[in-house]
Amino acid sequence: MVHEYRITVKTHFHKITQKCIFLFVLTKSAAFASVAAFGRGRSGSRANILNMRLYSGKIGPIVDDLVRELTAQEDIEVEDVAEVRLDLEAVLKEYVRRERQMIDEAKDRMEREGLGYSKLGRMRQRLAKEMGFPQQDEVLPYLIDQLLNMLFHSSNVVEIYADDVTLRKKMTPILHRHMEVETGLDAEVRSKIKNLQEGTSAFEVEYAKVMDQIKHKRGLE
Repeated sequence: MVHEYRITVKTHFHKITQKCIFLFVLTKSAAFASVAAFGRGRSGSRANILNMRLYSGKIGPIVDDLVRELTAQEDIEVEDVAEVRLDLEAVLKEYVRRERQMIDEAKDRMEREGLGYSKLGRMRQRLAKEMGFPQQDEVLPYLIDQLLNMLFHSSNVVEIYADDVTLRKKMTPILHRHMEVETGLDAEVRSKIKNLQEGTSAFEVEYAKVMDQIKHKRGLE
């Protein structure tokens, strides 16, 4: 499938910014190239991407690392660091809000259809298609796109010196590091309820209960 992306690019000559609009026609795989490149050489990278999730408790640390990395390397020049942080946080908070809305709807449908907690992923996939939300393996490149769009349009960013590819390469591992927590959570939950048979109603209820407890304790809700 071919997708069109309209990208705002800032070019620089002696600190004078000129905005140019280019229309790129890219394949979906090319749009996700930075994520694929990051994943190469990592064991189970596909599984890791599918198990990543953005939690509200991780938004602050992610933004701190992004701003620190991009300003320290002079990839971007900002007028007010605090305001840039708020700009980036707004992008991630909106994603979390929409995802929560989708997950709540998924749980409601599962309850109506009599499905167990283990079917949440499949229900999420179905709702994502209906709501135009990224699928699990598309979340990371989707967030990078949204964050870059904010940087390019924020009035608090004076200049952007690095090109699109460079920015993606630096931003991708930061988000990946903070979002790759779902696999660890799943393993921890299963270790606490290993006396229960997976697939039973008791397992489903206890899995959801323990998962919620761990997330609340770690501020990952």
